Amino acid sequence: MLPSWRVLDPPRAMCPACRRRPPSAVEIARAAGDYDGALRQIIHAFKYDPRRSLGRPLGQLLREAGSDLLEEASCVVPVPLHPWRRLYRGFNQAADLAATLPIPVVHALWRRRMTAPQTGLAAGARRRNVRGAFRLSPLLRRSVIQTMIAERIVVLVDDVRTTGATLDACAHVLRDAGAKEVRALTVARADIHFP
Repeated sequence: MLPSWRVLDPPRAMCPACRRRPPSAVEIARAAGDYDGALRQIIHAFKYDPRRSLGRPLGQLLREAGSDLLEEASCVVPVPLHPWRRLYRGFNQAADLAATLPIPVVHALWRRRMTAPQTGLAAGARRRNVRGAFRLSPLLRRSVIQTMIAERIVVLVDDVRTTGATLDACAHVLRDAGAKEVRALTVARADIHFP
């Protein structure tokens, strides 16, 4: 049984570079907990061991933390892995998490190019790394866009949010497809400290 984390995401002080950056395409972002201690170990076991059975209790954390974000949303969209990384890992952790939520899952996004891992990159490098890396899925039917995305509230789902660069890149694609509002829900939020 996983410990219960309180809902986090109070406003944090922004660095000067972050204040100069254009506003995010993500309207609201929420995480179930901080990316440290036991939660970090559980996410690593889920993602890299892989212990997919952890998806259900992590999904419960998402449901509790994001109940208000999910309330008016038409669907959840998992952040996609590049097809080669998905093949290597055997699953997409964001898709497994999204499947535990009480609203429809739409695989609306496609990662068009392999990106370097975000770990260890500064905020600006993270944004550059994922710029242009996502597009609408070529498998997505126009009717799904019209009924689930266009003029609707969409919730992006991922395991960890650090700077929000990946979520923002995905949100821009969904906004360009006509989404009225894009929200983000993650299991954890990581603080980064660069020299």
